Amino acid sequence: MVGEADLGVEYRPLILDPGDPDDERALAGLRSTPHIEINDLRGLLATEFGRLNDPPETAEGPADDRWVYYPWRRSVLVLPGPRTFRAIRLDRNRNKLTRAEQERLRTLTVGVVGQSVGHAIAYTLAQEGACGALRLADFDELELSNLNRVPATLFDIGVNKAIVTARRIAELDPYLTVEVRGGGLDPDTVDDFVDGLGIVVEECDSLDIKLLVREAARRRKLPLIMETSDRGLLDIERFDLEPGRQPFHGLLGDTAATQLRGLSTRDKAPYVVGLLGARDLSARMAGSLVEVGETLNSWPQLGGDVVLGAASVATAVRRIGLGRPLRSGRTRLDIEQALDALTDPDLDLDEPAADTDTDTVPAAPLDRILDCAQRAPSGGNIQPWSLHTTEQEIRITLDPQYTTAMDTGYRGSAVAVGAALYNARVAAAAHDRLGPHEFIETPDAPLTAVLRPGTDTDPALAADYPYALARETNRRIGHGGRIPESVLAGLAAAAAAENAQLRAATSPAALRAMAEVLADSDQVRYLTPQLHREMFAEMRWPGDDLSDGIDTRSLELAPDERAAMQIARRADVMAQLHSWSAGAALGDYARDRVGSSSAVVAVTFRREPGAEGGGLAEYARAGAAVGRVWIQAQRSGLAVQPMSPVFLFSQTRTELDALSPAYADRLSTLQGRFLEILEVPEQESVALVLRLSYAAAASVRSKRRPVPGGELRG
Repeated sequence: MVGEADLGVEYRPLILDPGDPDDERALAGLRSTPHIEINDLRGLLATEFGRLNDPPETAEGPADDRWVYYPWRRSVLVLPGPRTFRAIRLDRNRNKLTRAEQERLRTLTVGVVGQSVGHAIAYTLAQEGACGALRLADFDELELSNLNRVPATLFDIGVNKAIVTARRIAELDPYLTVEVRGGGLDPDTVDDFVDGLGIVVEECDSLDIKLLVREAARRRKLPLIMETSDRGLLDIERFDLEPGRQPFHGLLGDTAATQLRGLSTRDKAPYVVGLLGARDLSARMAGSLVEVGETLNSWPQLGGDVVLGAASVATAVRRIGLGRPLRSGRTRLDIEQALDALTDPDLDLDEPAADTDTDTVPAAPLDRILDCAQRAPSGGNIQPWSLHTTEQEIRITLDPQYTTAMDTGYRGSAVAVGAALYNARVAAAAHDRLGPHEFIETPDAPLTAVLRPGTDTDPALAADYPYALARETNRRIGHGGRIPESVLAGLAAAAAAENAQLRAATSPAALRAMAEVLADSDQVRYLTPQLHREMFAEMRWPGDDLSDGIDTRSLELAPDERAAMQIARRADVMAQLHSWSAGAALGDYARDRVGSSSAVVAVTFRREPGAEGGGLAEYARAGAAVGRVWIQAQRSGLAVQPMSPVFLFSQTRTELDALSPAYADRLSTLQGRFLEILEVPEQESVALVLRLSYAAAASVRSKRRPVPGGELRG
């Protein structure tokens, strides 16, 4: 409650609670006073609060509304309570400042000495909500010549500068506590001023007061900040960390405050030069100091420089207030120097230039078999195999150097090796060179697929050959549409031909649920440092070798997705999102594509009895089914995109913990939901997930590393 006697306060608004009898009487008096304007902003602010994304719980209602009287304006504003008011006013700070950081800064009281440059600083701190209270000091009254840098008006001339600042802040946020010491500071009052502060900002003109304030801050172990608006000079003196530190970084030696008292502007010049550094002053400032007392009354300052200084001080206050590292010292934020260093921006292109390489097929049958094997799909198009041939056999050996964290136990690589063997069998059948094949697991080599060319053929395999050569990943947005049951049956038959099963999600509800699971999985992939690093290591950008990895043109990015990808590449941004428990939009790419699909299918295999997750040979055999299903889908006019949820090849909680320690619980939940949507029985493991849709043709096909016979695409 504030009594009627406070109606005469020069710089603080009167905050009235109609529920308090004394305040209600004061409000009644204001209502009956002619020329008092009452403006009720509650409706507008309630609408604005309703538009907030993720609004906080303020626990305030109509009983917390307040009537705020501004005597110097003869006006009353009706506002919601302080928590609701600040939630709206500071919402656009997020997430430069999080709500938790904002609450921490509200515990901070900042004192600002000097209200020329200090006016802009104090107001900026209030704007940002970078403190919970301000204490202002200045003995001087505002003059017309101050308005070149003080954001006041002609109506403020003749008013104490600290009061001008306080009034302006009150019109921004009446709930922010502001104290004014309009008599300025002297040896008798400086200790009282700094008592209870968290940070001192010193911006006065009197050199003796500058030194007195520093000595008082050092006695109280308070950090002190000063900005000198020439070439953006910012000084930090951490007396809280270094109580024995000399004021002004020792630049004035043992000079006492009494030596600096009462100096004329001209007599101050040597000390000013000593503090600012003759070599570091701008030429215009240095030249102006020569003219002080001659053609100039005092050293010049510009409004733009003052605003820049306010920004730098506010940043330093935030760092100290939030406990972030900030050492003592000085730095310059020189805009003129920065403008002299203008350069053309880098062209941050994210699309490689189109190439005109032809897609050739070798002539010799054996080379064609190798060519077709190399075109098989693999996670990230890393082609995790090496091809070796003799007169008797073709060996496709899993190469561990290509593994990634998501390739748990080389299971994803095994699927790729199986798909490569299937392609080799297809080409061999098409050229009457089909023979027996097998998978070999040894301690020296995790997995080797062996095809021994013969003289046989298989019409069903041979029919897949042209489709194997044309197979592609298509990441375009789909057109929706139901897949006929006959087509789904054909896909299931293709899986069964390789002793695998097909599990499909086709209903709108199942696809929506799957979209959220895969989107959440992508979010985890972005926010887990190793997974993020490996994901972008697979991407191929302008000027990169395109013989492996994912050609970024094949991502089929819309302009907004292309912009988002540029941000998502940055590990520091992902770390920030992780710290905020944020980043839901990172899943939008997967969410949009699955949402536009006709089906999401998983190729699964039944594990051998007693096998916990399936051996590599089992995954490889399922990889052959993946290749066969993919070809059958394209033959049926479907666009195919493999989806790689982070948890795909993890079989135990230990493996999930190793994959993403921070998100293992979440991945476990997502994996359970994923298996539930697809109705995968407990005894089956998933080899790969494919998104099926009706869409336009892919704009580009990723290339393959060359083998004898030319460069390869697929």
